[in-house]
Amino acid sequence: MRFNQATDYAFRTIFYLSRQEPNEIVEAKQIAEKENIPIRFLLKTVRLLTQAGIVNSYRGLKGGYALAKDPKDITLRDIVEAVEGPVLINKCLGDPKECSKDAASWCPVRRALYRVQQAANKELGKYTFNDLIKIYETECKKQ
Repeated sequence: MRFNQATDYAFRTIFYLSRQEPNEIVEAKQIAEKENIPIRFLLKTVRLLTQAGIVNSYRGLKGGYALAKDPKDITLRDIVEAVEGPVLINKCLGDPKECSKDAASWCPVRRALYRVQQAANKELGKYTFNDLIKIYETECKKQ
């Protein structure tokens, strides 16, 4: 399993916004510069995050972006699903009809991959951006 570049940009964007004051509106240019994200990709990414209800978008002279939720209520899984859709290890897990062998109902590989997928979803859902801030402040900031 590998997340795409847009998901990485989304993780970085939400982590950056999570470290701002609550409801602080940040210009796209500032996020792009601080997180080293090309502005055109940042704009595409925040559009997805806005559609998912994770980020609020503000237009006008003092426009920009702010979190729509508290960082303690945003998980890594929320971000992945906002950008890439549901976490699927194999296409047959999303739709059994995708099995080219027509064996989804009895396939041992599908059953094993289902368990792996469940574990991945559980772990991604366990880490909030509030948790990541704590990890950053206690472990990463020292380096």
